Amino acid sequence: MNTKEILLITNYFPPEKGAASNRMYTLAKALQVSGFTVHIVCPMPNYPTGEKFKGYKGSLYKKEVDEGLIIHRLWLWASNSPNKFLRLVSMVSFSIALSFFFLFKRTPKKVFIQYSPVFVGFTAIFWSWVFGKKRILNVSDLWPLAGLEMGLLQKGFYYSMLEKMEQFCYKKSDLVVGQSEEILTHAKKLTNTPTFLYRNIPDFSPPTIDEKPIEKPITLVYAGLLGVAQGLTNICNKIELPSHVELHIYGAGPEAKQISEIQKKNLFYHGELNRSDLHKALQQYDIAFIPLTNRIYGSVPSKIFEYTRLGLPVVYFAGGEGGELVEKHQLGWNIPVSDFNALQQFISELSKFELKTFQKKKVQENTLAAFHFQKQFAGFTKVLEKL
Repeated sequence: MNTKEILLITNYFPPEKGAASNRMYTLAKALQVSGFTVHIVCPMPNYPTGEKFKGYKGSLYKKEVDEGLIIHRLWLWASNSPNKFLRLVSMVSFSIALSFFFLFKRTPKKVFIQYSPVFVGFTAIFWSWVFGKKRILNVSDLWPLAGLEMGLLQKGFYYSMLEKMEQFCYKKSDLVVGQSEEILTHAKKLTNTPTFLYRNIPDFSPPTIDEKPIEKPITLVYAGLLGVAQGLTNICNKIELPSHVELHIYGAGPEAKQISEIQKKNLFYHGELNRSDLHKALQQYDIAFIPLTNRIYGSVPSKIFEYTRLGLPVVYFAGGEGGELVEKHQLGWNIPVSDFNALQQFISELSKFELKTFQKKKVQENTLAAFHFQKQFAGFTKVLEKL
């Protein structure tokens, strides 16, 4: 295989929806446009339902070619159960299938590995190292640390094992790619491997903003995974929405059923939309809402870049580096994470005057100037081609 071939290993890929799937598809298409033959290895699509999609059930291996992308879909035991053991079994099952793929398939010299889940990242790094591949580790979340901060993991034998696997991944990589400065700082504590900042910037044509008179009710919108980390159920139950403010929610995930059953005036759950339809729907709202249950070190939600590219100012309720970016580039309001009193005060006092502070067109101009996919990708390919 020639040097212009690359293998992407990821736990998420279309037709699955979500930030991770979008990120890997955008990267794959950009690599293809820049001259690479791109192979993708991923599980049978099952996210976020935990059930394999129609057309993929019962398959151990499926090869597809989609617009020139060569996709290898591997078997896994699918589950989105809240039971930690069952989720672990699901991750390990894909790791086993991935091991067989490396043992019996010829693979490109360069391998780009989406780190997290830890077992998948470790398996991909191990076999890539054994077979002498050039290994690029893409870190979007600092597992197992993120699991500890979210309360999903506790320190002990299992956590220590995950830490050792993490250290192995960093040390055996030829390049560590991180979506935040905090991730790169963490990586530099574990290894001397070169690093590269690669934020999860979307690559779609920004819509033309048509500034309209601000009317009541003022509308907030959340779109994305409805999971433990986002804590939307708790927020919806705690926050009182005044008569002039509405909260609209789109998405799927473990908390979707709970959210759909909340009976509260001015709260609306719309289910899940595909990405293009979602982009059209989002443009009708005034403000985008980005919450996390706790401040997660290294996390910079991609929703910042997605929403603001559509022209939506954001209410950022997640802490850390993401909040600093919102403030620095004037993309919206940064509310201290987990401070429900501050969030309630903001919502209660939200007015037309507040919206004028961050007008849609200006927010879009700010984010396009600060976060440019093609410029970032050009820098990445220069580093990639030197490996």
